[in-house]
Amino acid sequence: MKVGKKRKEALSKYDSSKAYALKEACEIVKKITSTKFDSSVDIDVRLGVDPKQANQMVRGVASLPHGLGKTVTVLVLCTPDKEQEAKDAGADHVGLDDYIEKIAGGWTDIDIIIAVPSVMAKLGRLGKVLGPRNLMPNPKSGTVTMEVGKAVTEVKAGKIDFKVDKTGIIHTSIGKVSFDADKLSENAIELIQVLNKLKPSAAKGTYFKSINMSSTMSPGVNVDVKSIPGI
Repeated sequence: MKVGKKRKEALSKYDSSKAYALKEACEIVKKITSTKFDSSVDIDVRLGVDPKQANQMVRGVASLPHGLGKTVTVLVLCTPDKEQEAKDAGADHVGLDDYIEKIAGGWTDIDIIIAVPSVMAKLGRLGKVLGPRNLMPNPKSGTVTMEVGKAVTEVKAGKIDFKVDKTGIIHTSIGKVSFDADKLSENAIELIQVLNKLKPSAAKGTYFKSINMSSTMSPGVNVDVKSIPGI
């Protein structure tokens, strides 16, 4: 496969076969990013689990100390008595039936959906639209709750929802290239420490198999798992 000029230049700035300490990996990702916009910084954590087994599923939430550096668009689906609470907390869209019809028509211009438990039955028919986009509210991620105001505030502040994919990888963003290396590192540490607490008892052998960081359109940088404190 032909390697582009920018990618070749990026690969010349570090050793792609080496695993770097977390903070150094963050610095490298910043250095090798060449986009004109403020790229997202992503992390891929390969876990030693078999997601096909129900007792090895890894899913949860993490509140990143420095947020994601982006505006999160939140839709709250709720009963009228909760609408003002959601609006006061900063929800971008609040309602119920009108938004359900809008989503059924293909509208998904949102990042997070928060719902009160009593409306979840109405969302069942939206599974094919919301499921593939990881937008379906879920009690385990805190997006099905009566405390809609608190949920909106947490999401806006940098709370992320993650779930292991079918290949055993957690893939999520941890900030922007404009963040300094310390902030990216601290966000990554928070996520990885949460993942460590969620280790299924049924998972055997090495839990953290590999950690890789990259930005939008940049090559990946391997992270030395042993450089992560607390795991």
